[in-house]
Amino acid sequence: MSSCGNPAVEEQPLMPRECFQSCPPLSHSLGAGRSKFGKSKDCVRCRLKPGNIVIRHAVYCKECFTPIVDMKFRKALEPSVNARAGTSKRPKLKASGNLCLGFSGGLGSSILLDMVHNTYFSNRPPLDDSGKPRGGSNHPRNASVWPSCIVCYVEVCGAFPEMQDRTEAIRSVVERYPSFDFVPLRIEDAFDESWWTKVSGSNSTPQVWLELSKEGLITDGLHVASKVTGLTPVEATRLYLSSLPTQTAISSALQNLTRVLILHTAHSGGSSHLLFGSSLTSLSISLLSAISQGGGYAIREELQEEWAPVAASGSKPSNVLRVIRPLRDVTAKECAVYSWWNNVSVIGRDKQRRAILGIAALTKNFVVGLEKDYPSTVSTIARTCEKLEPKDAPRGQCRLCKRPMQSAIQEWKGRISIRSYSDDKLAADLAHIPLPCRSNLDTNTPSQVPPLLALTDFLCYSCHTTLTSRSSRGVKQSAPGVSSVTPLPIWVGDRGLHRDGLMGGGARRKIPEQEMLDTVANFLIDKQGDEE
Repeated sequence: MSSCGNPAVEEQPLMPRECFQSCPPLSHSLGAGRSKFGKSKDCVRCRLKPGNIVIRHAVYCKECFTPIVDMKFRKALEPSVNARAGTSKRPKLKASGNLCLGFSGGLGSSILLDMVHNTYFSNRPPLDDSGKPRGGSNHPRNASVWPSCIVCYVEVCGAFPEMQDRTEAIRSVVERYPSFDFVPLRIEDAFDESWWTKVSGSNSTPQVWLELSKEGLITDGLHVASKVTGLTPVEATRLYLSSLPTQTAISSALQNLTRVLILHTAHSGGSSHLLFGSSLTSLSISLLSAISQGGGYAIREELQEEWAPVAASGSKPSNVLRVIRPLRDVTAKECAVYSWWNNVSVIGRDKQRRAILGIAALTKNFVVGLEKDYPSTVSTIARTCEKLEPKDAPRGQCRLCKRPMQSAIQEWKGRISIRSYSDDKLAADLAHIPLPCRSNLDTNTPSQVPPLLALTDFLCYSCHTTLTSRSSRGVKQSAPGVSSVTPLPIWVGDRGLHRDGLMGGGARRKIPEQEMLDTVANFLIDKQGDEE
């Protein structure tokens, strides 16, 4: 008869063997010591060869591991390839446009580049002397899913003075796949009018400047600069990032700028699908990070979305871009093993960019540390977020990040925060405050509501938090004589902002003090004449 033991006497009670075998694995491969996997060391797929890798308590051999990862990749991508879902269980894959891959040089994007090439582009039929496929272009074997594929890479060295430019290193990796066309971008293109003209076709988009110190981001702090501002795109990018209040805001801004640059480039190139190499681990980290920064309303767009720029009439065009993450069921551990066994070249991300502290970095450390002891952590996070959906339809598209925007943001913020002392119950609670101190509190006037024309009404909650959040170390103060305005990305000043009255004929501009005095000079009473 077994005994539960006495913890007061036994300092280290032994755990039963059954419970110990059911604990999560602590090692990443089959090694010496107590096994952290199932009852058998043989591959669970072929049942013939000994296993080489443990994935969530399951053992796989080297020959069976690669087909399983390929199957997860195709299962996540192919249901979204066709423009319309057919009735056939195995429909013929045919996209309505080209393919665009977002490439960062990291582990996930490198594997995505290799998988897409080996699956959809390496088996193309040979061409004849005239450059046409043998057997005719209408032959079934010559049908391709996408006519062409471009690989977009955004270089961020312009945001950091001492960062090395890696564009040529990335180019050398992409050129190993002859079916892909390399499209280099730079982070400062977000403030370059020539780039915006090329991708949008708009020739009269002004640069917008904003005073972040203005409460509510009202139009009194919104300025429209002329074409000659004296700042290069690189200087405008660094000024924009340096004006953000926290390290979390800087990291979030870089991600948003990179995303929007690739979105507009893919859409202008006629692409119907945009693929990102986010693994299950990185996707779970980004989901938690987005929620913690106020982006819970657009959490479904982090998983998969259909995006298109808003037209001048406010309606979406017919050519919708599908943003898909085909590696969303493949963990970072599986990606690392896949790249090692298949000789996939991985450059890696820049260390200086990864060193940026903030909520995203803290979330990554937390999730990765938890995943070592509990292998189902990342899958639980991703599947839980898949069940989330907003209660109401989006009011439009955020001007800054181009994601769906929640309606009535200001009303919601008014309900969760204290902005005035007009509430009778709150005024009664302040009765214990001494009268001299209480006289400075406004308990009679209604709460101050931001004006109708405010940039806040055209931003999502996450972007508004990015621009207006305050660090625990204090607010940055501008030097004397230095302007506190900061430039915004070029797409903020598009035609929609003219239509909404924030710019153009209905815009409010900041009137200088001397101009105001000249306007009311005829209505002022002369003090010297009054004394006489």
